[in-house]
Amino acid sequence: MSDPSSSPPAGQKPALKSTVPPQSRFQVDPVAEAAAAASGAAKTPPATRSSRAGSRASEGTTAGEEAKGRFRVVNFLDPSGAPADASDFAFNGDTVRSEASLHSSTGGLSHFSDTHSSTYYLRTFGHNTIDAVPNIDFYRQTEAPLGEKLIRPSLSELHDELDKVSCPLSLDGFTNGEEPAGAEEIAPKVVSDSKGGTVKFGWIKGVLVRCMLNIWGVMLFIRMSWIVGQAGIALSCGIILIAVIVTTITGLSTSAIATNGFVRGGENNFDPDILENLRHMSMVLNIYIVSGAYYLISRSLGPEFGGSIGLIFAFANAVAVAMYVVGFAETVVELLDVNALMTDEINDIRIIGTLTIILLLGISVAGMEWEAKAQIVLLIILVAAIFNYTIGSFIPMKSKEPKGFFGYNAAIMMENMGPDFRDEETFFSVFAIFFPAATGILAGANISGDLSDPQSAIPKGTLLAILITGIVYVAVAISNGSCIVRDATGDDNDTIIGPLENCTDAACTLGYDFSICKEGGCKYGLQNDFQVMSLVSVFGPLITAGIFSATLSSALASLVSAPKVFQALCKDNIYPGIRVFAKGYGKNNEPLRGYVLTFVIGLAFILIAELNIIAPIISNFFLASYALINFSVFHASLANSPGWRPSFKYYNKWVSLAGAVLCCVVMFVINWWAALLTNVIVLALYIYVSYKKPDVNWGSSTQALMYNQALSHCLHLTGVEDHIKNFRPQCLVMIGYPNARPALLHLVHAFTKNVGLMICGHVRMASRRPNHKEMMSDQVRYQRWLLKKRIKAFYTPVFAEDLRQGAQYLLQAAGLGRLKPNTLVFGFKNNWPDGDMRDVETYINTIHDAFDLQYGVVIIRLKEGLDISHIPGQGKSHVLLIYTQVTSPQLSIVDEKLLAASQQFKKKQRKGTIDVWWLFDDGGLTLLIPYLLTNKKKWTDCKIRVFIGGKINRIDHDRRAMAALLSKFRIDFSDINVLGDINTKPKKHNKEKFEEMIEPYRLKEDDMEQEAAERLKAEEPWRITDNELELYKAKTNRQIRLNELLKEHSSTANLIVMSMPLARKGTVSSALYMCWLETLSKDLPPVLLVRGNHQSVLTFYS
Repeated sequence: MSDPSSSPPAGQKPALKSTVPPQSRFQVDPVAEAAAAASGAAKTPPATRSSRAGSRASEGTTAGEEAKGRFRVVNFLDPSGAPADASDFAFNGDTVRSEASLHSSTGGLSHFSDTHSSTYYLRTFGHNTIDAVPNIDFYRQTEAPLGEKLIRPSLSELHDELDKVSCPLSLDGFTNGEEPAGAEEIAPKVVSDSKGGTVKFGWIKGVLVRCMLNIWGVMLFIRMSWIVGQAGIALSCGIILIAVIVTTITGLSTSAIATNGFVRGGENNFDPDILENLRHMSMVLNIYIVSGAYYLISRSLGPEFGGSIGLIFAFANAVAVAMYVVGFAETVVELLDVNALMTDEINDIRIIGTLTIILLLGISVAGMEWEAKAQIVLLIILVAAIFNYTIGSFIPMKSKEPKGFFGYNAAIMMENMGPDFRDEETFFSVFAIFFPAATGILAGANISGDLSDPQSAIPKGTLLAILITGIVYVAVAISNGSCIVRDATGDDNDTIIGPLENCTDAACTLGYDFSICKEGGCKYGLQNDFQVMSLVSVFGPLITAGIFSATLSSALASLVSAPKVFQALCKDNIYPGIRVFAKGYGKNNEPLRGYVLTFVIGLAFILIAELNIIAPIISNFFLASYALINFSVFHASLANSPGWRPSFKYYNKWVSLAGAVLCCVVMFVINWWAALLTNVIVLALYIYVSYKKPDVNWGSSTQALMYNQALSHCLHLTGVEDHIKNFRPQCLVMIGYPNARPALLHLVHAFTKNVGLMICGHVRMASRRPNHKEMMSDQVRYQRWLLKKRIKAFYTPVFAEDLRQGAQYLLQAAGLGRLKPNTLVFGFKNNWPDGDMRDVETYINTIHDAFDLQYGVVIIRLKEGLDISHIPGQGKSHVLLIYTQVTSPQLSIVDEKLLAASQQFKKKQRKGTIDVWWLFDDGGLTLLIPYLLTNKKKWTDCKIRVFIGGKINRIDHDRRAMAALLSKFRIDFSDINVLGDINTKPKKHNKEKFEEMIEPYRLKEDDMEQEAAERLKAEEPWRITDNELELYKAKTNRQIRLNELLKEHSSTANLIVMSMPLARKGTVSSALYMCWLETLSKDLPPVLLVRGNHQSVLTFYS
């Protein structure tokens, strides 16, 4: 904070002395010796020096401090042309000369140029001012290796007067709504070992290899031949084509999302010199990993969809581990001789599967680096196996013919072209078994945090993997169907000796009779032998190795993906009770607890030991994930948010929508009840998150679309004239801090919730300088407080000189289009007799202003009062210390009653009545408010009683007329009372009390000269004149009499809603009007004085 005593004279720029150097994040100690700096300037060009702050750190300045991006401040030029003294340099709040401006580009000689020199600007722009030039580090959300989040100079630091105290940053250090989610926390720095830092992968090793290994999984070697046998070549290609279409559209959508900003992870494409310096410093940032599909969906669609699909996707990956391991175990069991089985085939699969998943768990826990090395080895084996099969398919052997392999043959191809579904299989049931082969497209995106450049790697690796694997699957399907028959006995004796003219199948034309297979029992051929590709290959064991490679690599990829997805979900803390799995271990933040959970889930499904049962379960979950990814791209494009600008341009929102619909259709066709169950789970989780409303702000497309819709609807409403049937009370509540008057807040919220607009207006009266920063901070804080309390209202503070001026601002400017207040709500000024009458004048004039602007007015009075802000632990201090336990001091009896009364509208109301004294027709607002109240759950036990004025000789007639009107309005009531004695004179002692009340405020002009009276009236306009009293004597008596009637008829009512008396502006003084309101409403249950704007708000027309 600056010292006022040191402020410069008016008109003179302040000077900062080096003896007391300013301390800010933009300044360090001035450079005292320009010559010393000049010697260094000759060695390094200014541009290089400015880009590498660490290379020019002054003595005593650590590399860590230079990394903060601070600006160096050096001597200013003296106006006379001589250099300023090193101990006294000028600072004008805008321009700071940089070190580079002191040095010549020739010979390293010092020179000084004025601030308007072109050389000065060319060489030092951005380094000689507090105002910062664009910098990527200003836009970071969290720290990354060698890229810290810097804070740009705030507007206050550039704009405010120098003697004002700069407002510190918010406690979390984030601006513009940036809120770090749990999975985006800044990771602590840890000391690295001598081998370097975290392991990061490129697009080939990190995405392409992983996707291909996952897609070339168990289905390629174990089920592809069976699928061709069931569906035929044509439909098999159709199955593959549908899967490729789904995965391609999803891949395009994934690429669009992945390139729409920084995918959470680390960057390693840095200057080698800087990277080497970092290694010498032995410091590394441990980056939390946010994984693929969950990250893409949650940050695009928001936590509601993201959280639900995150759980399903993590579960699907865990089940996928079981599918791949069962495929591996099934192959091992088939390789074993019957006599080598431990028990039986099913139990052996379970035993081998259990041992396998334990081994895979060990590899995964060993870390990402070992896992990556294992993936490369497995890919080599897998590719070799595919080539082994391909070569073998061109080398038919006589010994393999009895088992169904004859080499490429047109007759076999034509026979296998059509389907031959058996065992109740259908096209979509076969598709459901195949589709898990296509679920590997997100294997790279799932480890986005471990990629060096996720934005480039994910699109290239994913789409290329889909293309390569799709071609291979089609080629293998055509190859299987062209050289292998569907059924074969394996018996060399099943040959045909004689003419082949009557043959009806391909095997017969090739000299074999496999007709016995129609009765069942054959073990060979496409339909019967899952290991038929080993038969075709040149070297059978290599196919077995390929199966092992495909199954184990896919299982390993899923075993890594599932825990990382689940870890990311847990870090975001969307669902309570699972955050225990968010903890990571080691330099790569490995989710060891997630590995254990995945292991348990995988082991449970391994015990099923049936690949054809597990596969459709996975298909369902993955299709749901793909549908959400595609829908998120469509949703983001539809929202038309300026933040949606992916660098990957080869996507279309309608194609993405078609992909989402296709995924949903395929889900239901495959298995309608499983699809229905999945959607129910997603919906249930969506509803739960929507209800809990986690405190996260990801800038999702849901928010963008809501904004678009809200804006569109607001604009549409402005083009439609208001209609009586659509009227709703839209209240501007002059409440101050929202928690300062709870009774006022809760009562108004009771009849505006889900019905109309509620704006909590707060007029902040600034004595000298308004603190706008504090006001904006309070606005955010109290709006969050209202949301936390589930109060549907907006908090709108304004600065003004007094209540009236602030209310005028709000009355004229609050709201948007049709979403604009039409009713002003006040609390009654209980303490007015003890205060300054100028405040009463302001209070009453504010009511007049509201009527002038065609507002209705509601005044709420509780005999105990409304304002509890003076009570310790309440009001503003309660919000500031909302999470701090404060010991409540002993309260006085008055404060205890006030505190109890302030909460009375928060709880359910006792059985009773709402008495409506509808004495004057104001358009129906006096009747509408109690009707809205009785529709609320807390007020359902309260019945409406209506009181009206009438003549003694027409009481029955007036009652029937009012009953007919209420019936037409469709408003239920319990009773109608017609008061014929309103105009009866009030009791004498009550009149005397009123006269005592007004006595201090009377002008008494008859007792003074006219000129003195006029002067006093001008100075104190609230004074009551004798003429005024006489003119409104009847109206005064009516208020006194009404209070007597209210005490007689409504003393036990839960709430009294009464027509508020009007006072003619300029004729009735503020003091007299205030006395009317005081007299009318004193010593009663809670009272609402209501006066509409005399425009109808009720109608009985349809």
